[in-house]
Amino acid sequence: MRVFGIDCGTEFTGYGVVELDAGARMPRLVHCAAGTIRLSKKEKTPLRLAQVYSELVALMTLHEPTVVAIEEVFFSSNVKSALKLGQVRGVAMLAAATCGLEVAEYAPLSIKSAVVGYGLAAKEQVQFMVTRLLELDRAPDSPDAADALAIAICHLHTAQTLQMQGAR
Repeated sequence: MRVFGIDCGTEFTGYGVVELDAGARMPRLVHCAAGTIRLSKKEKTPLRLAQVYSELVALMTLHEPTVVAIEEVFFSSNVKSALKLGQVRGVAMLAAATCGLEVAEYAPLSIKSAVVGYGLAAKEQVQFMVTRLLELDRAPDSPDAADALAIAICHLHTAQTLQMQGAR
């Protein structure tokens, strides 16, 4: 299974591709790609959303994931920020649907618990554990890319757990 994780943001949208190497003696996570889509604050919202859409479709086409995983919307005290984030999430879901991919959504607490073991972990802890779990030489270039990889890892861990429960 290859998972395309997306950490949606209004300025930086991170992506990360992780797959499970189940053919190894011990199943292990394999880092395939990660990066950040950087949006210009100077551009109007429709152009920024179009950029996110076109780049995500191109990346999904390139990496051929089996599923896309994104973070659920969390409650925000700033309604305007939450609405803008919702627009980016909608575009990410549209990109996945355009590519014929299923979308799985995870709460921030679930993602941090799956990767760090603690739902209120700091961003630095998430970056550290992503680096360790994927056996990377160094941390991902941006916190957004690290978060996207964490979202993909969360989905792989969840899928493995559900598969084991179904085998009983």
